[in-house]
Amino acid sequence: MLGPLEVVEDGRTVHVTAPKLRQVLSLFILRRNSFVKLSEIVDELWPGNPPASAVSTAQTYVYKVRKLLARHGAAGALRSRPGGYLLAVPDTGIDLHAFEAAMDRGRAFLDQSEPAAASQTLAGGLALWRGPALADVTCGELLSAYLTRIEELRLLALELRIEADLRLGRHLELLSELKSLVVAYPLHERFHISLMTALHHAGRRSEALGVYAALRRAMVDGLGLEPGEEVRQLHHELLTAEPAGGQDPGHRPVAPALLLPPSAPDRITAPPAQLPHDIADFTGRARDLRRLTEALTAQPGSGTPRTATPMAVLTGPPGSGTTALAVHTAHRLRPSFPDGQLYADLGGSGTTPCDTAGVLAGLLRSLGVPDGEIPGSIEERSGLFRSTTAGRRLLLVLDDAGTAEEIRPLLPGDPSCAVLITGHRRIHGLPGALHLALEPLDPAEGLALLERAIGPERVEREPRAAAELVRLSSGLPLALRCVAGRLAIRPGEPLHAAAERLRGAPDLSAEFRFGTFDVRSRYEACYRKLGSAEQRLVRMLGMFPRKPFTAETAAGLLGWETPIAERAMEALLDSHLLDIESYGPSGESRYVFPVFVWHHARQHVAAPLPRPAGRPLLSALPSATGQAPPTGRVLLSRLDGQAPPCRRVRRGVRDSP
Repeated sequence: MLGPLEVVEDGRTVHVTAPKLRQVLSLFILRRNSFVKLSEIVDELWPGNPPASAVSTAQTYVYKVRKLLARHGAAGALRSRPGGYLLAVPDTGIDLHAFEAAMDRGRAFLDQSEPAAASQTLAGGLALWRGPALADVTCGELLSAYLTRIEELRLLALELRIEADLRLGRHLELLSELKSLVVAYPLHERFHISLMTALHHAGRRSEALGVYAALRRAMVDGLGLEPGEEVRQLHHELLTAEPAGGQDPGHRPVAPALLLPPSAPDRITAPPAQLPHDIADFTGRARDLRRLTEALTAQPGSGTPRTATPMAVLTGPPGSGTTALAVHTAHRLRPSFPDGQLYADLGGSGTTPCDTAGVLAGLLRSLGVPDGEIPGSIEERSGLFRSTTAGRRLLLVLDDAGTAEEIRPLLPGDPSCAVLITGHRRIHGLPGALHLALEPLDPAEGLALLERAIGPERVEREPRAAAELVRLSSGLPLALRCVAGRLAIRPGEPLHAAAERLRGAPDLSAEFRFGTFDVRSRYEACYRKLGSAEQRLVRMLGMFPRKPFTAETAAGLLGWETPIAERAMEALLDSHLLDIESYGPSGESRYVFPVFVWHHARQHVAAPLPRPAGRPLLSALPSATGQAPPTGRVLLSRLDGQAPPCRRVRRGVRDSP
């Protein structure tokens, strides 16, 4: 596994040539002796776009893996289980296991102040590497996540071996290797610290100061960040140290929060790296990305120590790409959080309440806390989580959150950590957090995304049709990906034909579905989370043309008091299912439904509102004023008779075709 995939039997290489067969075999080996779902194999082989024959094709590859094993004396190793498979193989047959065992022993030697044994053991483990892990295997989402962890383990083992060599005084011998490492990893602070230390003890302090200057320039130019506290402290010590070596500045043990005592062998040996895979063609959102980066990494003012954990809350309408932006931001910030990145899906879009206690247990396990040491109550788990994260530079991503009450027990208390939260509803009750609501992509960003998905040639051939597709998608990244996915499998279809099909669709929201991408289902999930009053308002106003309206108009349509309608519309605003288009002369808000919400609402008009049998719809509406509900003609006149719409202030909002 530690290099190109290689299967060996009695010293002879067993050739596995089919790319997807190598992919399936790699997944089974990395998940050896544990259950692998058939659906996970499908997701690995065809991420986001499985063909109709995906299940049967995946079963064919599993059958070929079983035949391969049987031919080489391992018949029965791959066992079928309901809904999946289990590959039973000994750990001793995998080079990755040998490397992890060597790393554990080397770390233990270092803990016991035996740097010579640590250096030899760690060097032996690193010698097993023949190149990047699974270098010749095509990797989907699952394999990519495993490879991220494996590469992080290799870097940590390398840091530990260098630490052992520094303790042995091998400063001159390390210089060449460390200089190569800082070139390969220009933002890796630990390698720079080791090189600065080695140069100083070799009597080359001016070069050590130059290393710091180069690191600072790379971080400021590339990330807009200053180096971390440990690097800055070492720089200060170099400026004030004696010209010769000696104990100033002394060595710095590698990642002290991770060098756990021998009494806890079951704790993690590497920082957690749980971020989902990033999107290769992520496009746009430069301003939002900059704001998130600044909020999560900005240093406090001079002389003002930071005491609160930085937080950012990212919300937006269904399909706006909140998770994609959060994951992309988190990947870019990984160098700023070398002690690990944690990820938890809180399931706020579903109907099941968040299992906060279960999420806490998972986070604690990821940080090396054994199951037997995880307390039972949420309060105790939350306290242990804050204690475990103290002193570490960790990034926590809480995806699809629902309420602040669910989030608070999951927050670390250390200012060196940072938390990035996503959700479809605005989340109130987190003081000090940056709250960022995603707007639709602007036309230029939408065109750029379309270009990257289907190729610039098609967009250049039909620029007006491409712009129309972006407009009809309302700037929603998910809707654009549905359009692009369908066009990608129809390379000969003209863009104007696709635009014409969307313009003529009776239900626009139903057109934006491709594979697992489904705009309509996202809006349906949000609709189901609304209260009965908000659902009633959406369904009633879906009966009328998509025009701006006021709270007073909505109250009249429903026979409610105006404050009741305002509260319902506030809830819709929080869910990003309603926009404030403009403000009237007296400051009153003029609301409008986003295009997809309006189309979705019209599909619910056919489902009747609850009312006594035999009574007309309008007469069944509640009336807080005691007046008879208005007729349908009066309702339409109220909408048509409003003042002319003011200038639209929300980007991406257009009238329905």
